[in-house]
Amino acid sequence: MNKSIAVIIPTHNRSRLLKRALQSVLAQTRSADEIVVVDDGSTDDTKQWLQTEFPQVRYIYQTQQGVSQARNTGIAASSGDWIALLDSDDEWLPEKLELQMKQLQKHPQHRLCHTDEIWIRRGVRVNAMAKHQKYGGDIYDKCLPLCAISPSSTLLHRDLLEEAGTFDEDLPACEDYDLWLRICCRFPVLFIDKPLIKKYGGHQDQLSQKYWGMDRFRIQALQKILNSGLLNQQQRQWTIDMLLEKCRVYILGAQKRGKTEEILHYQNIVDSYQQHSAAVSAI
Repeated sequence: MNKSIAVIIPTHNRSRLLKRALQSVLAQTRSADEIVVVDDGSTDDTKQWLQTEFPQVRYIYQTQQGVSQARNTGIAASSGDWIALLDSDDEWLPEKLELQMKQLQKHPQHRLCHTDEIWIRRGVRVNAMAKHQKYGGDIYDKCLPLCAISPSSTLLHRDLLEEAGTFDEDLPACEDYDLWLRICCRFPVLFIDKPLIKKYGGHQDQLSQKYWGMDRFRIQALQKILNSGLLNQQQRQWTIDMLLEKCRVYILGAQKRGKTEEILHYQNIVDSYQQHSAAVSAI
């Protein structure tokens, strides 16, 4: 099994948080073979600070185009057989890469490995809710309600991304949700039931703070996977059921905010898939 690992870290105006992330990469008991930081249009001192304190890191600057574009830029620029993603506000525990590579060597049929996680919110450790439980194996149905895999916990083989595609640059958020749908509808994943990352939340520049109604991006991803031709009959029914549920919840939120055009748009989606399901059932 090819073993070189490239770490891809997208960042935007997070020079101080980035230091913690990079220190956690350099503290790994199994070293990464290359580290690529993609600066998505930062206006702070990221470039100068990074080149001074971490000269061994490859730095790529691009005008601000979003996290999907930044990750894809880093993946394309790197040469590692395995891709390890790390968000600039997260942190790895020291054994992450070592334990993942050991498990992948034991289970060579897998090309994506993820781990459990520790959540930190505003400096305080919090317990994840039951809906955030992680799984391994064939987990497509677990990927439908919400993002079932944390990008910072993943180690993916480059070949897998070549088959499934990289991050959708048209999605401003939930781009990871979209990718896991495309991967997990076809391939099982390996899960290490041990927290090997720390996820930090509660700061204002997170996408969940920036966008109201994050489910609209998940609805877009669900429509996309339904139109992909990748799903079997059971997966397709699960996906339609989830699409209808998310549309109905989104419509309720739009009604409270008086968003008439959005109500009509998502109601049309509901009507379309309800009619489709009725037509299939009648056959």
